[in-house]
Amino acid sequence: MSRHTFARRRLMAVALAACAATAWATAADAARKPDLADAVAGSYHGDVISDSQGSSRADVTLTLTRVGPNTVSISSDYDRLPVISVRLERAMSQIVNRDGDSPFSFDAGKLDVSFHNEVSWSGHR
Repeated sequence: MSRHTFARRRLMAVALAACAATAWATAADAARKPDLADAVAGSYHGDVISDSQGSSRADVTLTLTRVGPNTVSISSDYDRLPVISVRLERAMSQIVNRDGDSPFSFDAGKLDVSFHNEVSWSGHR
């Protein structure tokens, strides 16, 4: 077998392996059972209702993105609110923060978040 033929076959094998890995990852995502992070992921519209270093602010949008099992990243369109990661658990009818210094409460489409116990936001989906 020539060197050129060997290189082409090796490249083909690598490409096939990459395709198989992508298909497996997509199948694994499709087979994954939805969790609490899936339930709360999305965009929410509301207001900063209290701020230890400033005043309230209306019309602030939060975006919750699933980043792992029962874990979301929260970002916003307001610079005062930092990006935080929240691990979730169920508490009766609510979904709440499992730990940390950023209280989180989701119940029937209403969301309340306090970023590092400094800035509180409240809104709806």
